[in-house]
Amino acid sequence: MTFTVRNGAALSEARHRAERFLTRLHRSHGIAVPPHAVEITQLVVSELVTNACKYAPGPVLVHLKVAEGTVQVTVRDTAPGLPKSLPADPGRVGRHGLEIVKALVQRFEIHPDATGKRITGHIAYP
Repeated sequence: MTFTVRNGAALSEARHRAERFLTRLHRSHGIAVPPHAVEITQLVVSELVTNACKYAPGPVLVHLKVAEGTVQVTVRDTAPGLPKSLPADPGRVGRHGLEIVKALVQRFEIHPDATGKRITGHIAYP
């Protein structure tokens, strides 16, 4: 499933689309993604889309896929810079999204390209 997010106001819709995709997958293909993996998927979508909407000038493309026992969340944006993880700092307010995503996913990838970048998180489920 692929969809476009044009601004941060559509963030809740992105989370809902992720949940609906995984629910339909179960009904149409018999692939059951456990509720905790659905919740993690929604959180990863939320964090990656929030960052893309905050830092990228153009629309954000979200692609969801289930393959090899993982839910793959890919967010593509038009910002040329690559995200950076900040060192842990319990006193810092905000800017923990990338830390959260990296803690939740089994694999994390960043692929720069000519028009921006593509970030993918792989969420395992049994």
